[in-house]
Amino acid sequence: MKNKYLLACLLPLLVLVAARLPYAPDPLPFRYPEGWPAPVYAFDKNPLTREGVALGRRLFYDPVLSGDSSISCSNCHLSYTAFTHVDHALSHGIGDSIGLRNSATLVNLAWSRSFMWDGAANHLDVQALAPISDPDEMGENFAHVVKKVQRSRAYRGLFYQAFGDSNATGQHLLQALAQFQLTFVSANARYDRVMRGEAGAAFSEQEQKGYALFRTHCGSCHQEPLFTSGDFARNGLPPDSLLKDMGRMRITGNPEDSLKFKIPTLRNIEFSYPYMHDGRFSSLQQVLRHYAQRIPLSPDERTDLMAFLLTLSDKEFLFNPNLSYPRK
Repeated sequence: MKNKYLLACLLPLLVLVAARLPYAPDPLPFRYPEGWPAPVYAFDKNPLTREGVALGRRLFYDPVLSGDSSISCSNCHLSYTAFTHVDHALSHGIGDSIGLRNSATLVNLAWSRSFMWDGAANHLDVQALAPISDPDEMGENFAHVVKKVQRSRAYRGLFYQAFGDSNATGQHLLQALAQFQLTFVSANARYDRVMRGEAGAAFSEQEQKGYALFRTHCGSCHQEPLFTSGDFARNGLPPDSLLKDMGRMRITGNPEDSLKFKIPTLRNIEFSYPYMHDGRFSSLQQVLRHYAQRIPLSPDERTDLMAFLLTLSDKEFLFNPNLSYPRK
C-alpha cells in the first residue's frame, strides 16, 4: 500500500523531470521495398521519430479524442483486420450513431494523395479532423480535444519528447497521428516474396492463373505494388436508397464525379470485409460475382482469381505488435 502511495506521489514529479530532459528525438527511417514508387508524403515537414510515432500510437488508441470519450480511432480501424472494422457494414460512432460509409483500410498511406472514400482530405496531416468532428463518428470539437489532451501530465511529457514543446497543439497532435499511421506499411505478403524471388516463394498453378487474370482484368485500377491507383472510379453499384451516397460528387460538386469512389487497395483484402464503400458485400465471392456482370469470368476463373487475392495477405503486418494497442 505504501509503495502504491509513493508511486502516486512520484508520478507527477517523474513526468516533470522527463519534460525537462534535453529534447533529442530519435529519428526513425522510413523504409519501403526496393522497386516501389517513391512516397508522396513530405517527410521533411514531419520527419518520423520514435517519440512522435509513440505519441501518435497513444493518441490513435485513446478514446479521449471522441466527444464522450467512448471510442478511439481504433474502434473503426482495427490493426488485426487491416485497420478497418469487420462487424458491421457502416461505421459506428458515439451514442450508437451510424456513419455514411464503411471505414476504409489504413495501409501504405505514405503513397496516398487523397483520403477517405470521396477524397475529402488531401493530406494525411489533416485527415483525422474529419472523423473527430463528424457528429456520426467521434463527435468532438477539435479545439476541445486539444484542451483535454493538454490537461494530461503524461501527454505533456510525451509531446515534449516528440516535438520539444510540452504544450499540446493541434498541429502536433495531427502530426503525431500521421507519424504513427505512416508506419502502416504492408509489403511482406506471399505475393511480395514471390516478386522478390525469395527462395521457396512461388505461386501455385491456380494462383498463377489468378494472377494472369488479375493483370488482364483488374490491374489498371488496382495497380501493383500498392494495388490501387489512388484514383476514383464507379464500382457499378446503384446508390443505397437510404444513404443516397453520390460519392466524390459530394466534395467536388461535379456531376462527372457522381458515384465515383476512391479505388481501395486489395492488400490484405482477405481480412478487410465487408467490402465496397457501403459494406454491402460480406464476402469476396459476392464482390467477384458483382464484377462478373462487367468482366466475363467463369466460375473456375473466379476461383483462380480468389486464390491469387489471398496471396496479398500480409500477416506480419496484420499482427505486428508495434501497431496494436500500446500496453502500459
